[in-house]
Amino acid sequence: MGTATHTPGRPRAFDEETVLDRATEVFWRHGYEGASLSALTSAMGINRPSLYAAFGSKEQLFQRAFARYHDTQLANARAALAQPTAYAAIEAFLRSSADGLTAGDHPAGCLSVQGGLACSPENARISEVLAAGRAATESALEERLSRAAKEGDLPDGVEPRALARFVMALSEGHAVHAAAGASREDLQASVDIALRTLLAPHR
Repeated sequence: MGTATHTPGRPRAFDEETVLDRATEVFWRHGYEGASLSALTSAMGINRPSLYAAFGSKEQLFQRAFARYHDTQLANARAALAQPTAYAAIEAFLRSSADGLTAGDHPAGCLSVQGGLACSPENARISEVLAAGRAATESALEERLSRAAKEGDLPDGVEPRALARFVMALSEGHAVHAAAGASREDLQASVDIALRTLLAPHR
């Protein structure tokens, strides 16, 4: 009787972070539902069996790609919010967001907004994942502004949660305009107006 031998699995011939970045760009350009498996595998440079073996499914691939994207975005937001005053923190957040939304090394706009706001019922989980990502950024804003309120660094009557929602709404609106072709200069001009009317008397 022959002795059975174990053949170790063949190592993956691709770097997961690299293929995730490529998948992110496809989802960013086309949204979750608009990103076909053919477009994904072509951009990632792998075949469907390899995609399924590494990531499980298209939904799981999206969740992995979005988590990687969101970790970077949230780190950037927290760096901006580390500014010493509420005014400076909001300015840094909005200006860095405007720069990122119009940067030339990735699709215009924001994956959080464009990835799947309008999904069919069977893909409702995608919209929930994106909403949770936006909520995490808003929570970071609210946390920073709540500290500012305790320090007397917000105008009287300004509620941190409402202000955080306003700043997020402005940033998300900029994402829509950037995806439609608005330039960095367009978005920064909008930031100028918001800052003049929002907290300028208390800067």
